[in-house]
Amino acid sequence: MNDTVALITGAARGIGLATATLLHGEGRRVVLLDRDRDALQTAAATLPGALAITCDVSVPQQVSQAVAEVEQTFGRLDILVNNAGVADFGPLEETDFTRWRRVMETNLDGVFLMSQACLSLLSQRGGAIVNIGSISGLRASTLRIAYGTSKAAVIHLTKQQAAELGELGIRANCVCPGPVDTKLALAVHSPEIRAAYHDAMPLNRYGTEREIAEAICFLASERASFITSQVLAADGGFDATGVGLPALRV
Repeated sequence: MNDTVALITGAARGIGLATATLLHGEGRRVVLLDRDRDALQTAAATLPGALAITCDVSVPQQVSQAVAEVEQTFGRLDILVNNAGVADFGPLEETDFTRWRRVMETNLDGVFLMSQACLSLLSQRGGAIVNIGSISGLRASTLRIAYGTSKAAVIHLTKQQAAELGELGIRANCVCPGPVDTKLALAVHSPEIRAAYHDAMPLNRYGTEREIAEAICFLASERASFITSQVLAADGGFDATGVGLPALRV
């Protein structure tokens, strides 16, 4: 293992775990954060030497405690991957304020809180922040009032971070996944929706968690040392062809 330390939020499953696995495979020390304690422990057991911290990224006190544990354990942090997020799909008229805030507090507030808390550690040697947006933050679609807006805000927050933190040697970039074969997608995407996505995407398929993780790890790595403020759509070409699919309006 080398000395670099990577912290991944929402790391108990899906894209977060795939990213942690790749970073661990590169020889980095990894810290897995998630609010699902049981799933987090199961995930950490697959990565020898990984530090698992149960944390809700929307709660400032928990974030501060988690970052303090990272500092106490490793004394440094080189990579922060803000992956934790919640999905919510529904029309404006059915999205009450409680539902709106549930999405914003994790998808947007969590990115802000984690980045701010990790700033001191990241600035010690110059580090990398990779925020996870969404194709829904790049292009408007139906049923994504809260989710799409939260991800659009994450994209702009990434640019603000890049503009402000570059002089500290910190790079900030954003990966925007398109449709990915996660457990969530498999649960909520009907056959009609999947077929519509396939028809609208140049690559004619969903992505894999590993493919998104590869994009994240590249932007986090030294190979991307002169890249900051960029938004990378890992989406099979979906951004080029639009997202206003009839099947997504039902």
